[in-house]
Amino acid sequence: MMTCLQLFRIFLNIGAFTLGGGYAMLSMVKQAIVEQKKWISEKEFWEMITIVQSLPGVFAINTALYVGYKIKGKTGALAAMLGAGIPSFFIILLIATFFVEFKDNEIVERIFKGIRPCVVALILAPAIQMIKSANLTWKTISIPIIAALLIWLCHVSPIYIIIAAALGGQILRRI
Repeated sequence: MMTCLQLFRIFLNIGAFTLGGGYAMLSMVKQAIVEQKKWISEKEFWEMITIVQSLPGVFAINTALYVGYKIKGKTGALAAMLGAGIPSFFIILLIATFFVEFKDNEIVERIFKGIRPCVVALILAPAIQMIKSANLTWKTISIPIIAALLIWLCHVSPIYIIIAAALGGQILRRI
């Protein structure tokens, strides 16, 4: 039971103090789950991110569900999910309640402009860690570069890129 409470509290803190969505919370999850509690190895953490990214739904909730289930089964998944979701629910409720009054407030606008660079840093830090842990070679680094260029310059749907990568991985595995 204590582990479920710990999971709830960890994800409640992460959910309450992370701006920028699921990717922004990765550094905090890694610090709490991998480095402090040592519930998951770093390799497993990055494998989890790969799995969670491919699932439908909210990235932060999927991450909490995966970690919670891995640590304490269904009850752990529920505790972590509630911890990650409750802060967002109440924050959205507050914003929806008071948004009309503050949407044109210059101070609020300046606050959000100041927060933007922090959100970029919160997303960029785990992205750099992910690149380092991926053990990329000159051959494998070409794949994300080509995928990004196809999406950006040729307007290829990311769905086709994912399907092509999955098929390519299966073909290479069989060879």
